[in-house]
Amino acid sequence: MKTTASSPDEYVSQLPAERKDAILKLRKEILENLPKGFEERMSYGMIGYVVPHSLYPKGYHCDPKLPLPFANIANQKNFIAIYHMGIYADPKLLNWFITEYPKHTDAKLDMGKSCIRFKKPEQIPFKLFGELIRKMTVKEWIEKFEAAFNKKA
Repeated sequence: MKTTASSPDEYVSQLPAERKDAILKLRKEILENLPKGFEERMSYGMIGYVVPHSLYPKGYHCDPKLPLPFANIANQKNFIAIYHMGIYADPKLLNWFITEYPKHTDAKLDMGKSCIRFKKPEQIPFKLFGELIRKMTVKEWIEKFEAAFNKKA
């Protein structure tokens, strides 16, 4: 859903009541587990967790003016989405997540390449996302990102 929010706090303030608590809880879990170096900011109209230019001056290959994205949380029209580029780039991390997921919730996994969707906020396994976010450091993410694009070059 489109937003004009210029900060994560403003983004949260604009959320519908039925989604606000879940996004706040998810955001808190991520911030408590976010490895050193990543920064929270608005990214692509969502709450984003990025590698700042101070650590990765090249920025994002799609638009080098933007910092390298790592994860996002968003309120979409029909669901809450958690985007995690690490599970897209690292098959071992993806397999870990798929194996752990049913241990934390009865909800069927609704997942794209990097997007995990929840139509019912109460089914979000918050602690699992805290574990997931801390499993990849900034250095590891930059290495995975560069390896993926060096192969394509």
